[in-house]
Amino acid sequence: MDSHSILAFTLVAAIAIASPGPATLMAINNSLAHGQRSAIWSSLGNASGLFCLSAAAMLGLGALLASSEMLFNAVKIIGAGYLFYLGIKQLFKKDAMLQNSPQDDSKKARPTRLKLYKSAFLTAVTNPKATMFFTALFPQFIDQGATLLPQFLILTSIFMALSVTSLTLYAALASRAKGVLTRPAFSRWVSRVVGSTFIGFGAAILTMRRQAA
Repeated sequence: MDSHSILAFTLVAAIAIASPGPATLMAINNSLAHGQRSAIWSSLGNASGLFCLSAAAMLGLGALLASSEMLFNAVKIIGAGYLFYLGIKQLFKKDAMLQNSPQDDSKKARPTRLKLYKSAFLTAVTNPKATMFFTALFPQFIDQGATLLPQFLILTSIFMALSVTSLTLYAALASRAKGVLTRPAFSRWVSRVVGSTFIGFGAAILTMRRQAA
């Protein structure tokens, strides 16, 4: 795996992670309801769930990467199509990133660290967006002539680190700029930028060629 593949994966993963999803909303909600520190444990739970999804996806990559050109192209089209789908979905998104702020209830017990971790973990492993990312896009960045395990560790570590960083930043933003996250105009601008970037990466994936075994 060369540095260009790692950089390309990092850029695609960063855009995918930055796009608001269930994990993002959970981190924002925990930050607003229970304080910014609570989002740390949910972020770690999400990262652990992503690791499990990545490991499950990688178990079948060896046979896939050693297969025919037709199957490689099929996976490439699926990966690009997924990015196009995400991009179009973001472009037409009109609602605010944060619809409703949690009600202030000082008497409500704060959940334990384990509960925050488990909740985020389950959210991650049941998230179709994350599942499709690992199964459809990971093969595009794997070097067939190199050992699979080191590549798995590198790409998964990058994805997990980006996820924790993104969720932590979202939680910090939520605690400091609650009003901004409820503005539809701001959210639409962010969605257009994210959507256009997804579509651009999807077009780039369609130009990729299968590496020689």
